[in-house]
Amino acid sequence: MADQPVYSIGALVRMLGIPAATLRTWEDRYGVVVPERSPGGHRLYSRLQVEQLRFVGDRLSDGMSVGDAYRLLQRRLASGVPLETARIPDGDGLLVLVAEQDPFAADFSDYFLRTEGYGVTVISTAEQAVAEVVRKTPDLVLIDLLISGAQGLRLCAQLRRQFDVPVLAISTLDLRDEALEAGAAAFLKKPLEPLRLVSVVRDLLGQSAYLRSGSAAESSP
Repeated sequence: MADQPVYSIGALVRMLGIPAATLRTWEDRYGVVVPERSPGGHRLYSRLQVEQLRFVGDRLSDGMSVGDAYRLLQRRLASGVPLETARIPDGDGLLVLVAEQDPFAADFSDYFLRTEGYGVTVISTAEQAVAEVVRKTPDLVLIDLLISGAQGLRLCAQLRRQFDVPVLAISTLDLRDEALEAGAAAFLKKPLEPLRLVSVVRDLLGQSAYLRSGSAAESSP
């Protein structure tokens, strides 16, 4: 998954509305969606696995049991039939803070996010990022980990700890594990591909069709 987006289990909780304990239980019980592990033991989910879990959540919202949802998922995966998942809404004015010291890269992210309907604020230093989050808490922060002399990891940890705002970490370096350990919700390796960038942002900010109910999380197979 070196050049693919990866998501933390905390990101999936936000994206899908499914508790972390439930995701771990499903992983152990059904063994269908099994994430990679970082050296520190953190679960690393691929975008495909996000779609698979979203499919399960959508089936639960339709009234299907967890066991039946996973059996259907297995049949779809075995047959190659595309998964049908709830559409993730467009930006609808949600605010993304882009912390990027490269002006060309910042313009790139700004342009493609705005075309999807997101509001975008661009800053170029870690200090400005913290000040901007204090001034107006964004819905998502995109951080180049090399910002302000490679202060991006520290910035990820600070924003996660103080503001609980989801962070998409990006870098030309392979800092995937370090970014997720620092509290980033997801990681993308540069150079960024426009559709991939937009899809990850939409994932992290999209609303789930999963209906939160205690009984659904603990449904028997």
